[in-house]
Amino acid sequence: MSIAPHLPDRSGAPTTTPAPGVGFARDLAAWGRRRALVHEGRVVSYADLAALVAERAERLGSVRRLVLLEMASDIDSVATYLAALAGGHPVVVVDAARPDVVAATKAAYDPDVVARGDALEEQRPGSAHDLHPELAALLSTSGSTGSPRLVRLSAENLQANAESIAAYLPLRDDDLAALSLPLHYCYGLSVLHTHLLRGAGVLLSGASVVDPCFWAAAREHGATSLAGVPHTFELLERVGLDEVAPTTLRYLTQAGGAMAPERVRAYAELGQRRGFDLFVMYGQTEATARMAYLPPDLAGARPGTIGLPVPGGHFELAEAPGAPAGTGELVYEGPNVMLGYAEGPADLARGREVHRLRTGDLARRGDDGLWEVVGRLSRTAKVMGLRIDLDRVERALVADGVRALVASTPPVDGATEQLVVAVEPRATGGATRLLARVRRLVTAATGLPAAAVQVHAVAQLPRLANGKPDHRAVAALAQPAPERSGPAQPETVRDVLTAVLGRSVGDDDTFAGLGGDSLTYVETSVRLEEALGHLPPDWHLRTVAELEGAAVARTRRGRAVETNVVLRAVAIVAVVGTHANLLTLLGGAHLLLALAGFNLARFALGDVTRRERVRRLLTGAARVVVPAVLWIGGTALLLGAYPWQTALLVNGFLGPPGWTEPAWHHWFVEALVLLVLGVGALVAVPVLDRTERRWPFWFPVALTLLALLTRYELVPLPDGDVIHRAPVVAWLLTLGWAVARARTIGHRLVVSALAVLTVPGFFADDARSAVVVAGLLVLTWSRRVRLPASAARLVACLAGASLYIYLTHWQVYPHLEDDYPALATLLSLVVGVLAWRVATRAERRLRRARRPGPNFPPTRPELRPDPA
Repeated sequence: MSIAPHLPDRSGAPTTTPAPGVGFARDLAAWGRRRALVHEGRVVSYADLAALVAERAERLGSVRRLVLLEMASDIDSVATYLAALAGGHPVVVVDAARPDVVAATKAAYDPDVVARGDALEEQRPGSAHDLHPELAALLSTSGSTGSPRLVRLSAENLQANAESIAAYLPLRDDDLAALSLPLHYCYGLSVLHTHLLRGAGVLLSGASVVDPCFWAAAREHGATSLAGVPHTFELLERVGLDEVAPTTLRYLTQAGGAMAPERVRAYAELGQRRGFDLFVMYGQTEATARMAYLPPDLAGARPGTIGLPVPGGHFELAEAPGAPAGTGELVYEGPNVMLGYAEGPADLARGREVHRLRTGDLARRGDDGLWEVVGRLSRTAKVMGLRIDLDRVERALVADGVRALVASTPPVDGATEQLVVAVEPRATGGATRLLARVRRLVTAATGLPAAAVQVHAVAQLPRLANGKPDHRAVAALAQPAPERSGPAQPETVRDVLTAVLGRSVGDDDTFAGLGGDSLTYVETSVRLEEALGHLPPDWHLRTVAELEGAAVARTRRGRAVETNVVLRAVAIVAVVGTHANLLTLLGGAHLLLALAGFNLARFALGDVTRRERVRRLLTGAARVVVPAVLWIGGTALLLGAYPWQTALLVNGFLGPPGWTEPAWHHWFVEALVLLVLGVGALVAVPVLDRTERRWPFWFPVALTLLALLTRYELVPLPDGDVIHRAPVVAWLLTLGWAVARARTIGHRLVVSALAVLTVPGFFADDARSAVVVAGLLVLTWSRRVRLPASAARLVACLAGASLYIYLTHWQVYPHLEDDYPALATLLSLVVGVLAWRVATRAERRLRRARRPGPNFPPTRPELRPDPA
């Protein structure tokens, strides 16, 4: 149940000393109308946030209670979190996307209130726990997700660490942090804390940095900083930070593990060119996030260090047996050191038990006063009597150009430990040679025999939810995979993308990022809908991990299918049925052009680099040109069916000016290819590419208005069959592009008006115009249609095969149209579907043949084991 705004008297609850709350959570109103939070286009001022927090705090009540918060990256979660901190209620922060973790934590700690967003589920009116006056928050340590062990943090810890971070970062009250890190992670929370302390803003996003939506929002709202873990910076290399980052970016922060010195230096140098700073930081949850930082002017010269202690903090070295001379265990002391750990409710009454934090890291201090972490005590394995520093082995492999993680197997039943190495095969060489090379490198670096080293190829190095390496998953590679029994398991997101796209797929990959396009999204969307039970509208931009987390139980009959898929199927059936004399429903091909523009905007014109956009457009054109030229050219050579101008897709320029069969049969394919290449030429121009990114909706609207010059013959064109020429029908493709970019009611009204005002009069008959207008309006106002499962499969099949149906139907229906129009239509569709199946299977086999290394069958979602 939800807590009412006014709760009953809780005087019978166990007495607890009122806590003063955390300063930055109490003082929000002091910043007035300044921007505090931005989420999905909604901007919340500090005054508004203070009101939300006050309302939430009133519902929590004045008696301290243990609150379990299912934290998400949204405004309601932040407001509830701050209300707990401001009211002195100890808050256990868990990942809302992990119901298993939520359930385990709830069972372990028996919270008084369970909160998710703005919903507060009261377990009891008072508190069942003795809560220490200093206790403010409980967070999971890195790598211990799902464990009952939590870090106990005080209000002083939270406030002091926020102040120390804000003291060395160049924070201003008009700053806006683009936050892709989860808020259940101490690093993500520290970004929130420091910005609230200084009256700055935070752009909340659950999207990955490879998601175009993330960068679109960052540019729209003028983000000034970005926080990331090492894996974040690896992902940034895919999208090209230099091209996608907003011009307002002033600094980057990196923590959450050691980043390779070469990468630190590279981003520091990029920052010098672009005008932003890089702050490399070091910390642990036990120190409320940060213990050290590297000043940005030293990042290029000393990229392998953690820098200096944060203001108010102090480092020293403790003796570590067996450590090299000059090194020891790094010990930190400061006001941000935790109270201690908690294993269950009884620990919530305990006060401070830790004053000096032993970090478990081996470190040394340089002559210049900068500290450097050189290893980790807990990352030392004893294999065949030799003590192995696993981090040193990892660094040696990285230095040799190998992306790898190293772990060790625990001794079980008297068996000795073994070294386990997970590596990512690269396109530069086969997996077999790489595995042998890695084994040689490891044995040379450690002195171990080859038999003590297991090397496994993986599609992607495993990561925890916070982006850190998952060494437990690496160690698990050495265990035999459990035998599967029972009925076949449903497809996973990874299974679908791997099968359809024929590529290795990782947790942070998206359909668009993997090269998915309008020719593959139909099959993908339908299979994902079946696998997940529900498919979000922006599924093509969501990562594999996000989609797998979005799986829901099926509660409604039928299957949701995207409207453009349904329209594509209807349009191709209308084209074939009209040609075969089964029905008269003209306009299908022109509607397909608008649908092509819609999908072009979704898949080719994502928020990636300009070069990648051009590559996607050229690839998309090639995927139409190759089958078209092969089919039309083949029938021309074998049957004499077409002139060479048609076979080479230049009929509109060099063929007969008026409609002549069969020369003009494939006008649609030719127009589509020319228009896609034209869009590629546009975005290849830097200023136009930047303009499109700045005004993603109004840019295609402006192109549509420009293209209307040819539609209304205001620009002289050759006489002839104008309604089938690419320059004349270009406005339909750009209008479909604008429909894809329509995000508001106003946008939809604009494209609807353009459709209603410009399509009528283009064709000789009103019915044809009505088909195109109706299709555009349905596409604009309804993005999904629910169909029976069997109908959904049929629609997906026809939509996916639409290109091949269009190419082949000219050779099928003429033999039957006079006497058997229904059979002519049916056979045309069947032949096109069969041609599509053959072509897609051939393409996938070609992709697999070109992919380096053997095609390992997936076992775990993220790991593909070495068959050796």
